[in-house]
Amino acid sequence: MYDIALVIGGSFVIALCAQLAIGWPVPITGQTFAVLMLGALLGSRRGSLCVLTYILEGAVGLPVFAHGRAGFAVLISPTGGYLIGFIAAACIVGLLAEKGWDRRVGTTILAMLVGNIVIYAFGLLWLSLLIGINRTVLTVGLYPFIIGDILKTVLAAILLPTGWKLIKHFGFVS
Repeated sequence: MYDIALVIGGSFVIALCAQLAIGWPVPITGQTFAVLMLGALLGSRRGSLCVLTYILEGAVGLPVFAHGRAGFAVLISPTGGYLIGFIAAACIVGLLAEKGWDRRVGTTILAMLVGNIVIYAFGLLWLSLLIGINRTVLTVGLYPFIIGDILKTVLAAILLPTGWKLIKHFGFVS
């Protein structure tokens, strides 16, 4: 039962963080912060299930994506590759956390940077399929996000121990 609560709760956290959004068509959001944090906190299985649940919520029409958007059309828009990349990123960060990378700030940051690279790989690949392979892909889909993602990664790594305490406080310890 606690796994279900963690997965649904995690999907709501991602949805809430998605509403912290600036820009268009690929907005800068708090989603990456939530995705990386949940992967590190909950591990590969539960972290990726949180993201998958979030994506399914949005695909069926709940306004959980950035700017309150919803529907399958969002998944085939320029944002779609990044959203799908969130699943792989949460899984990989979770796997690294399960191997102990979450025990020190430095290795936590490295694990989350790997997660960001995975998100970029999926997002940029999808974006290049939509608009072609050219410099515009990097100008629109990578460069504007680097500084924000570095800041979100450092913040997530620093706040990770607080997340563990919250999970323990609310009794969600496996």
